[in-house]
Amino acid sequence: MFKKILIANRGEIALRVIRTCREMGIKTVAVYSTADADSLHVRFADEAVCIGPPPSNLSYLKMSNIIAAAEITNADAIHPGYGFLSENAKFSKICEEHGIKFIGASAEMIEKMGDKATAKATMKAAGVPCVPGSDGILESFEQAKKVAKEIGYPVMMKATAGGGGKGMRAVWKEDDLQKAWESARQEAAAAFGNDGMYMEKLIEEPRHIEIQVVGDQYGKACHLSERDCSIQRRHQKLTEETPSPFMTQELRDKMGEAAVKAAEYISYEGAGTIEFLVDKHRNFYFMEMNTRIQVEHPITEQVVDYDLIREQILVASGVPISGKNYYPQLHSIECRINAEDPYNDFRPSPGKITVLHAPGGHGVRLDTHVYAGYTIPPNYDSMIAKLITTAQTREEAINKMKRALDEFVIEGIKTTIPFHRQLMENPDYVAGNYTTKFMEDFKMEDPKE
Repeated sequence: MFKKILIANRGEIALRVIRTCREMGIKTVAVYSTADADSLHVRFADEAVCIGPPPSNLSYLKMSNIIAAAEITNADAIHPGYGFLSENAKFSKICEEHGIKFIGASAEMIEKMGDKATAKATMKAAGVPCVPGSDGILESFEQAKKVAKEIGYPVMMKATAGGGGKGMRAVWKEDDLQKAWESARQEAAAAFGNDGMYMEKLIEEPRHIEIQVVGDQYGKACHLSERDCSIQRRHQKLTEETPSPFMTQELRDKMGEAAVKAAEYISYEGAGTIEFLVDKHRNFYFMEMNTRIQVEHPITEQVVDYDLIREQILVASGVPISGKNYYPQLHSIECRINAEDPYNDFRPSPGKITVLHAPGGHGVRLDTHVYAGYTIPPNYDSMIAKLITTAQTREEAINKMKRALDEFVIEGIKTTIPFHRQLMENPDYVAGNYTTKFMEDFKMEDPKE
């Protein structure tokens, strides 16, 4: 077992990893930028190393500084959390070359699954249902036109190196294809330095449902059922739940089986998620694989009573998995609390938290790194907390969430707490009747009016 783990991340996920390490008797090293000197993950780790100024490319993305921090503190493993370097094949390889265990996928695995076009070809070979579309990257606009005609409109143009909704365009008719092709490529080149595009059939009334998988070093994988992540804004998830209100046991078994087949086909090691689009007829299609822990992993932990971070560490140290699949025994919902103004188009709201009162009580979990007096830096993602409620039924979990949101007081900055409070009263949400398009029609009601 590892003696010391460096956490190459910040905020709530760094704190989350530190907590599990402490329970396992493993020493921890926090790394931080100068903007995060007062963050709780720095305070709670056994050691902390400053790795640079606020910009991510000079700190949390600077591989040489992180490796140096691991070497000077004698860390024998690095946990990358999510975001930053968690799905960076080069960083995984550098860790290996320096004799430091990367708690995550190997470089080869990340390369295989990180590029969406390659991932799709791999999944097709594994016999996992994929969305009809181009075979790999489109070589020209003429080829894009030909593929669109073959699979039929509407289609979706996607950047092969994409993420966060960048380089994506929905096209409903041939007349709009050229404009979408050009603008998507420009956006992808600017965001990722790669303008490679592929095309897929646009799935109508889709739900975004992912299956949590864990694979060990011996080729075995298991699944921990699904999470419904369909409530999104600009392709960024806002809230997640498990089990999905749309799921049937038959569909859960089929999707779970496909996810395990996918993980075992590539001999996947670690925690990962296979993401699917599910249409209104409950046909499911592989979308992508995330070769890391997800932001929304706590809801799975709550319904199957399983510490996913602990399992990541055990698997990385060579412990085999039990091989059995896990099914939800309870219902759990996660609301991502962001430092954003929901009444003002979710504009970021960094600044100093003057007052903070955390909700509590049975079935309430709060994962956060902030506190009263903490200043949220403007340099990073705006998520400051994850509020999770768990109960016997979906209705009880929603009622518990409403109560917890009412108790959650954050002053000094704007947050998305009022958005989540209104969401929990929305008749379509309460009925479980939502798709990835839900936010297009959602309007915040201003209490002042």
